[in-house]
Amino acid sequence: MKSYDLKGSVRTIAERSSEQTKALKAMRRNNGVPCVLYGGEKNINFCVANADLRKLVYSPDIHYVNLNIDGEAHVAIIREIQFHPVKDTILHMDFLEINDQKPIIMEVPLKLVGLAAGVKAGGKMRQLMRTLKAKGIYTNIPEVLTIDVTEMGLGKAKKVADLSYENLELVNPKTAVVCMVAATRQSKDNAAQ
Repeated sequence: MKSYDLKGSVRTIAERSSEQTKALKAMRRNNGVPCVLYGGEKNINFCVANADLRKLVYSPDIHYVNLNIDGEAHVAIIREIQFHPVKDTILHMDFLEINDQKPIIMEVPLKLVGLAAGVKAGGKMRQLMRTLKAKGIYTNIPEVLTIDVTEMGLGKAKKVADLSYENLELVNPKTAVVCMVAATRQSKDNAAQ
């Protein structure tokens, strides 16, 4: 998993909701994004610059974030992002503080490797899942989970139960189909000959 450095500054929360709403709107007008870090000893409300989030949010890669909040260092992952319904700008972000003792669950992208035997016979590879939920220590979570499909014949499928990765536990339903080689008209014609 890649790392990303992000700087933020602590923000205060007003006691009355009307004052808090005004403060948040003013922060967003100045290209700030309100954020919350939870999972540690206490929740920390902070603000980051909108421009600093672009490479973190709009990326196909998964990251853990090295947060520097007013000189205090934290390691975290993104838990939730709220977007504006019309403008598609970031309104709010939640981060979860992590460490190397407590396992976390992350969506990890999947990559199929190899040419399946069923595809050589005229079938079509169908990837039904693009990510898998993996549970483990954040340093053990890879950027991509690979699946070798070279042995898959025509009409065969790989389920979550068929997969295993070192130091990771897959938390998706075990019966969920990840990929399969579907029969096509060409493969049926080849079998008939």
